[in-house]
Amino acid sequence: MTVETRSLTDELTEIVGAAHVLTEQELISGFVTDWTRRWTGHTAAVVRPANTDEVSAVLAACHRAGAAVVPQGGNTGLVGGSVPMHGEIVLSTVRLNRIDRVDPVGRTIDAGAGVTVAEAQRAARHHGLDFGIDLASRDSATMGGIVSTNAGGIRMIKNGNTRAQLLGVEAVLADGTVFTRWKELTKDNVGYDLPGLLAGAEGTLAVITRVRMKLVVPPRATKVALVGVESVGGALEFVDTLQRSGLSLEAAELMTRSGIDLVQHHKSLRAPFAEDTPFALLVEVSGQADAQQLLLDALTAGESVIVDAAIEDGPAHRLWNYRESHTEAVGAVSTTPPVKLDISTPLREIESFLAELTVRMRDAFPGVRAICFGHIGDGNIHVNLLDVADDQREAVTDMVLRLVARHDGSISAEHGVGRAKAPWIGLGRTPVDLQLMRSIRSALDPAGILNPAILPSNPQP
Repeated sequence: MTVETRSLTDELTEIVGAAHVLTEQELISGFVTDWTRRWTGHTAAVVRPANTDEVSAVLAACHRAGAAVVPQGGNTGLVGGSVPMHGEIVLSTVRLNRIDRVDPVGRTIDAGAGVTVAEAQRAARHHGLDFGIDLASRDSATMGGIVSTNAGGIRMIKNGNTRAQLLGVEAVLADGTVFTRWKELTKDNVGYDLPGLLAGAEGTLAVITRVRMKLVVPPRATKVALVGVESVGGALEFVDTLQRSGLSLEAAELMTRSGIDLVQHHKSLRAPFAEDTPFALLVEVSGQADAQQLLLDALTAGESVIVDAAIEDGPAHRLWNYRESHTEAVGAVSTTPPVKLDISTPLREIESFLAELTVRMRDAFPGVRAICFGHIGDGNIHVNLLDVADDQREAVTDMVLRLVARHDGSISAEHGVGRAKAPWIGLGRTPVDLQLMRSIRSALDPAGILNPAILPSNPQP
């Protein structure tokens, strides 16, 4: 450790206390490897401030020392965006874990960046409300993290993404300056939407310390159906039927036969249908007292595209298990860390994208298994590639992301760009667009110390 690093570490210790500046390898190992196990870096220290004032002091010290900083929440990201690949200081928000207020009248929640999604859900439900973002990593994903990546999740089709639910934010700029926009107004049209700008910025513009977010009124009851269909087009047709039926669509998730088989064997589940189908669609709906009949009517109307179906009252954990166990099963059976590519395409392109992906994978990478699933209602597909050799990772990623671009899609639907997709950011943004983003970043962080590996200077065309 250099004299300069030792001096900065001493200063950080004075700010947050010795117990919250971690430098020993056994203590920092969980902070330098991401959830996918693909990205492992190194750091001189992991710093865990307890409040906004301490975050401000930490960033001011790092700014004076010219030390780069990687903000980190629950470290559940899939693109390496919170891993210190080049020795950056890790600023963990784990101690910013206080829920300050739930307002049942205004239907808002004020929470620290380190509060998990599950904790926010429980706090909201105590008041007969719910948190509008839900995702499989709810027990570890944090409020700061979902804002920083503009997460969508399984309820986006009804509630919108995180940015749509963000009302206020408290954040610290790279030099330690504290920015606060703390209104609880849905309508507040004064100047730029700075909280919206920070949503999805992946810690490159500021470190989020507190958020104020909308809450939603949960449905009184839901029905869940797992539907076997012959094609993606059939799944989309049934989703359209539901949306026109008078029911409120809470979630719509697409799975493939290979994904269902993987989950079945990994979780020792019985087959969901009497007859195998190429695709399975899981839908959750809500409505009035006749929701059951409306759902049955929709299934009857969709007989031409539906092979089989199972219906349960919500929350229907048994049916949801087929969908939410995909990530666990993929990680367990792949012989290498899976390549996880969270992408989106227009709805009309989903079927042709998946068909072309199957052919191209078979021809170019015959030893790689592709497991695709995701939020069909908003065009978001999670492409999981198993058994990818180290020397194939870049090539297979390049092939998939270029295919996404040809189908007029986005290389990142809800998990961010991070380090995994930074070289390909030019596939989704024009040179003018990229320059505008760099200008904004330079204005807020002229020294370039916040998450410097994201938004590269020379992305691939």
